[in-house]
Amino acid sequence: MRKLNVLNNVTLDGVMQAPGRPDEDTRGGFAHGGWAAKYSDPVLGEFLGRGMATETELVLGRRTYEDFASFWPGQRGNPFTERLNNLTKHVASRTLTEPLAWVNSRLLDPDAVTAVASLKDEPGPDLLVMGSGNLLRSLIAGGLVDEYTLLIHPLILGAGTRLFSGDLPSVGLELVESLTTTTGVIIAVYRPGAQGADPA
Repeated sequence: MRKLNVLNNVTLDGVMQAPGRPDEDTRGGFAHGGWAAKYSDPVLGEFLGRGMATETELVLGRRTYEDFASFWPGQRGNPFTERLNNLTKHVASRTLTEPLAWVNSRLLDPDAVTAVASLKDEPGPDLLVMGSGNLLRSLIAGGLVDEYTLLIHPLILGAGTRLFSGDLPSVGLELVESLTTTTGVIIAVYRPGAQGADPA
């Protein structure tokens, strides 16, 4: 059975919206897009590079898929471009139709939680969710996430879509790895704990 892993940028107050670019996601009047860029450093780059060198397949929500597909294939001289192009990408969407434009992309069945659970039961490399907040919250609620890698930025925005929001179940997490970059980003890797959360 393969694992489902998560990799996401978050602020200290849990915002995950539009870390990459000012125009990445302006829904809800969000005006802080691109907030993660100034925190890049060699420590973070090396950590992400190690992760990208590991065999994996991506699981993406429609909006994140469309954003990635409009940006990454055209990037030249970026070491992540060829890697992302070559990865198998499983896309959750009720509106897109096949064939999908970005190479090695395929649609999941409409019930994304059931489809991802089936993917986990298939042989193959581990699965990785990036961005994809709506999909990710459904996968968390379905108990499908095996590991969270959170890039926690020393920044409070006070507005924006948060990673953990809505009616999610309580889950106890075990810290299995941590690293701090020169810019104050905490790279924290968590796995659901065997005992679960204690709301008391």
